[in-house]
Amino acid sequence: MPLDFLVGPIRRTVHDGGDDLLSAGLGLAGLAGVPAPFADPAGPTPAELRRRAIQSNWKGIADLGPLGGYGSVYGSVPMVTGREFGAFARLPHARHTHRVLCQIPDHFDARARCLIVAPSSGSRGVYGAVAFAGAWGLPRGCAVVYTDRAAGAGYFDCGDGSGVTLDGTRARAGNSLLEFEPDSAPSGAGIATKHAHSGDHPEADWGAHTLQAARFGLAMLDEAFPEQAPFTPDNTRIIAIGISNGGGAVLQAAGLDEAGMLDAVLALEPNVHVAGSGRALYDYATEAALLMPCALTGARFSTTPFARIGTAPPPGWTARGDALQSLGLIGAADPSGQSAEALEQLCAAGWEIPAIESAACSTMFDMWRAVAVTYASAYLRRGVGDMPCGFSFQTISPSGRPGPAAEAVRAAWWSEGSGIPPDVGIALSGGNDTSADPALPGILALRELWRAHSNDAKSLQAAVDKLAVKVPRRELPIWIVHGADDGLIPAAFTSDAYVEWLRRQARAARYWRVPHAQHFDAFLATPGFGDRHVPLLPYGYAALDRIYAHLVSKESLPDVPLPQPRPRGAEALTRRHLRLPE
Repeated sequence: MPLDFLVGPIRRTVHDGGDDLLSAGLGLAGLAGVPAPFADPAGPTPAELRRRAIQSNWKGIADLGPLGGYGSVYGSVPMVTGREFGAFARLPHARHTHRVLCQIPDHFDARARCLIVAPSSGSRGVYGAVAFAGAWGLPRGCAVVYTDRAAGAGYFDCGDGSGVTLDGTRARAGNSLLEFEPDSAPSGAGIATKHAHSGDHPEADWGAHTLQAARFGLAMLDEAFPEQAPFTPDNTRIIAIGISNGGGAVLQAAGLDEAGMLDAVLALEPNVHVAGSGRALYDYATEAALLMPCALTGARFSTTPFARIGTAPPPGWTARGDALQSLGLIGAADPSGQSAEALEQLCAAGWEIPAIESAACSTMFDMWRAVAVTYASAYLRRGVGDMPCGFSFQTISPSGRPGPAAEAVRAAWWSEGSGIPPDVGIALSGGNDTSADPALPGILALRELWRAHSNDAKSLQAAVDKLAVKVPRRELPIWIVHGADDGLIPAAFTSDAYVEWLRRQARAARYWRVPHAQHFDAFLATPGFGDRHVPLLPYGYAALDRIYAHLVSKESLPDVPLPQPRPRGAEALTRRHLRLPE
């Protein structure tokens, strides 16, 4: 299969028992433990960076806490030896590259050829789906191919002109091929990220990234097993799976797959946009950034995890109500009335109370603003130093003030970064004033890009229109799994709308809207939060089991009833809590 989309060489590595494919030799206990060490923190080796990247992506997606049940109630982390093939790739119309990486286990099942295609969740790097796709596919003898969808933590530091090379180490521009090098990098512009600053509108290409990764995976199977080549969609089962933004990517790919490359698609909590139905991420994220701090000060949320610091809401949240009242956005003058009005507006816009409760974590960690800033810059195709609404990503010195980040911090960015600052050593700067609610001016400006009629607002809205999924082919099996309590990508705005739209298009999808599941399995290890929710990953594994059995047996995909789990409370998770289908 031709690889004309690759930029630069393929990096080929072998991974044995001390540095395997699934956990980089850490095993479950190591993945859940302290960060994998660097012998020289300022100069980690490629193997050390890879190990830390795999660990941080496991910990960012799965609940590895002592009560969470991973490895005993569901899931496992066996040793899987094999080979990796990594490269930079580019779409035909894109200016910048993205990463693709294929893992091929030594025990690849040549009699039941299977390739799992896994775009990363969130804006994570190329290992972002290892806890889902790798954990399910590699032990079963499937190859797994990943793509970062032109996001990831290949941060470019304009201060010294450095970025990330193919092996994860940092280098100066001009000395090596870098994961991301912006078109212009003024020395005072701060940090540039692919998602925010590439100018390529990567989100509109998520589906194309996914299908291109499948082509790369097939080609790497050809190389790994030349005596069995060619590997093609006709002789290899190809299943596209993803979580969150990765889930949106595989649904985009389903609509683009006119050639029939994919055999099945599984999306967990997908960030999917349906034209004329549901709500776009930018819309509800900026709405949440504006209203949710005020709404969450209400007495009904006094015991909601992440909604209080001690027994009181954060000071900025209490100030938000007065600010909204002075702007005429709510009418009440007293705090209880202000929170009630803000909550009423959210509910009128389609927010469900369980989603608002779980969204307290996104509000406490300032995720709404960080997401809105990154996506606004991507939609408007802004370069570093020219982000909308006066924002930028700036480095923080060891003293905590603006300035160059410590070498050890910079070296770990590729392994540990989320792809959406703030990150360790990187601050979200701008959009503030000196009031009791300093973030409000920037949030109002971001919200206006959705509601106003300026040229920038029209450009942003047009960019969002380009995200709408297309109708998949009629016979493609699609399964959606979404937490009913998801507060970051609410099912009411995304999966509900997508499934209903499919039905209107004479298509069908299996749909589990799982009670008591929310967006962040990794947060379930937090005391109090895990008591109220169940993890979503086991339902993704269960759906994938049934999809694979369907493809192997060629029998009808079973219509499995919606699971009815219950929260574990303060005790350890058991199968009786999950009530997984047999």
